[in-house]
Amino acid sequence: MLTISVGVLLAVIVLLRLRRRTEARSRNDEKLTVIIVLALGIVIAPNPLGQGIGDFLGQFASGVTDSSR
Repeated sequence: MLTISVGVLLAVIVLLRLRRRTEARSRNDEKLTVIIVLALGIVIAPNPLGQGIGDFLGQFASGVTDSSR
């Protein structure tokens, strides 16, 4: 039996959509991409991987703000 993670599926969809040329996108197409990316964020947020990414980005952001002072 083949199983696939919803997060992996959404990540593949996002990558395929972002590979398209910017000029070829309509407003509705861009809105759909944003909705898919938000859904991906919601799916991976409660996972340990999502929490690790969030911690890394938080440390990175604090490092950037500290270096600008």
